[in-house]
Amino acid sequence: MISFRIEEIKVFTKKLFLGEDFDEFLLKEANVTTYNSFTIDGRIRQGFYSDDELEMLQIEDYSAWKTIRPICFSLIKGKKLPGSFHIHLQASPACMEDFLKECRMQHISVDQITGLYLHIRYEGGKLSCITGTSLAFFTLDKSLDMEWDEYIRLFLREKGIAAVQE
Repeated sequence: MISFRIEEIKVFTKKLFLGEDFDEFLLKEANVTTYNSFTIDGRIRQGFYSDDELEMLQIEDYSAWKTIRPICFSLIKGKKLPGSFHIHLQASPACMEDFLKECRMQHISVDQITGLYLHIRYEGGKLSCITGTSLAFFTLDKSLDMEWDEYIRLFLREKGIAAVQE
C-alpha cells in the first residue's frame, strides 16, 4: 500500500468525473461532502436485476464507476469546491485477470483476490490516491502489493496525471 499526492487536482478531477480514464473500475463506496454529506454504497442490491439482466449486462457485485460517475459529478459541480470526497474504487474481475497476466503472477488466481483497490481522497485542498490489496488467504509474500502499487503508478503516468509518492 502506497500513497500518491496528486499535484494537478483540476486535471485529475476532470479525468475522474468527466473522462473515461477510471471506467475500468467498480465503485465500492463514495462519500461526497458539499452542502450535505452524501454516501453511495456501490454494492448492487440482490434481486433488483433478474439473472438474465445480470448476465446480459455483465453486472458485477459492485456498480461500474462509469455508471455512478455522473451522479458523483452532479454532487460536486458548481462554483464552490466540495468540502471533501472519498471514493473507493475496486478493480473489476476482468481488470484483475489482465493485471495478473501483465505482472506474471501465476501463483495467484483471481479467485484468491478479494480486492485490488484505489482509494481517492480529497480533503483540506489536497488530493491523494492510496493503493490497497486484499487476499482470501494469509501470506507474508508482498509481491502482489508491490505489483499493484507499480500498476497504479504506471496507470497514473499513462493517464497524464502528475503524482508524487508520499
